[in-house]
Amino acid sequence: MTRWKVARAGVIVGVTLLACESAAAQTHRVVRVTEAGARNPNEVSVAIDPTDPDRIIAVSKASDSETGRSANFEYVSDDGGVTWRTRRSESPRGRTHGDDAIAMANDGTAHHSFISFKGLRQERPEAPSNGIFVTTTRNGGRSWSAPVTVLDHANAITPFEDKPYLAVDRVSGSPHRDAVYIAWTRFDVYGSTHPDDRSHIFVSHSTDRASTFTSPVRVSDVGGDTLDSDGTLEGAVPAIGLGGEVYLVWAGPSGLVFDRSDDGGWTWGDDRIIQETPGGWDIDVDGFSRHNGMPVTGVDRSGGPQRGRVYVNWIDERHGDPDAFVMSSSDGGATWSDPVRVNDDPVGNNAAQMFTWMAVDPSDGSVNVVFYDRRGLAGTSTGVTLARSVDGGATFANYAIDLDPFECDPAVFFGDYTGIDAFGGRVVPVFMHFVDASEMAVSAALFEFEPGTQQLR
Repeated sequence: MTRWKVARAGVIVGVTLLACESAAAQTHRVVRVTEAGARNPNEVSVAIDPTDPDRIIAVSKASDSETGRSANFEYVSDDGGVTWRTRRSESPRGRTHGDDAIAMANDGTAHHSFISFKGLRQERPEAPSNGIFVTTTRNGGRSWSAPVTVLDHANAITPFEDKPYLAVDRVSGSPHRDAVYIAWTRFDVYGSTHPDDRSHIFVSHSTDRASTFTSPVRVSDVGGDTLDSDGTLEGAVPAIGLGGEVYLVWAGPSGLVFDRSDDGGWTWGDDRIIQETPGGWDIDVDGFSRHNGMPVTGVDRSGGPQRGRVYVNWIDERHGDPDAFVMSSSDGGATWSDPVRVNDDPVGNNAAQMFTWMAVDPSDGSVNVVFYDRRGLAGTSTGVTLARSVDGGATFANYAIDLDPFECDPAVFFGDYTGIDAFGGRVVPVFMHFVDASEMAVSAALFEFEPGTQQLR
């Protein structure tokens, strides 16, 4: 299928791409986000400013092209994603950096979370350390605060804090409005085979707009192993309900596990398994050194018919190859729908869908999912697809993103996740991709839908 792509320089070029089954040819833009200074960027997250949807901020980890050191990068667009400016900042104390995420408050304040560590895989590290930090911008990304400590282990690599993700309470009338929540996995000893060493899900929150954070609270009742694979508890992404309740879903050896807090993150209920995940979350895929199908959680805050519905998006292999799924709850997590397959290629065709992420538009309640896609491609050749539902996750239309399929090199770390945000019909997936045999970049796809529909503007 031939579509049209607008390159960074603004030149329109024709591109022949794989056809997705259910969406007719439409127009959208694909633009390069990263510049040459950010070498092999990955683990990217994005947020649209609700006070000015033309302002979009993305974050990632990368290596500095001059020094080779690990750094974090922020990318800001003030024109709806057409052009971007890049800011680089050192990880605290020169440590290794990773697991970037960004979330917006209602007033456009943006919070950027990440981990930094030293000595993780060394047998006898000198001056080891690890922690979670958050930096904040209140002026649209022109300047950022110094990193605020969520927790920090000086001269220790155990326990190890990993894969944090954050959310801001943007619910009108919530008793915890503007609270910042961050959830992550704690490894007693990362990579340990000892049965007494466990992984657990922890949460901290801030009631002063990320100036300080509370002591960590353990959420998970039953721990996992610490091997960073199917037996480990990982993938906790907070989502905020209409009454300010906090929802968490994570992956582990029993499948997807659900819990919620009704008092601002201080106390939690009993863990409840809500879905099996055949094949686990650590899924082998050719061309990637590792790939995960961890869950992403979101809530419909719109005024539409699904207002308050909780959604979970993940990947598993129940049909023999990795597929993306969404399930939902309309009663605060008490009961859940059957899983809906998001990708619309033939079931069991041995084409992998990978690294999914989800955004629920707070304006129209649409459910928007991005994933890498190998339908109709050979070997490690990989494309990118956006899927969109406007009927509460019952059905999804698939849109092939206008990016030339790329080959993958498992020697180059690809990262653990992509990003997507949606607001007022604007849907912006951001994703890593190879630009040659061993170099990666981050690009964004810019979709503009008529709110509540599958019609592109």
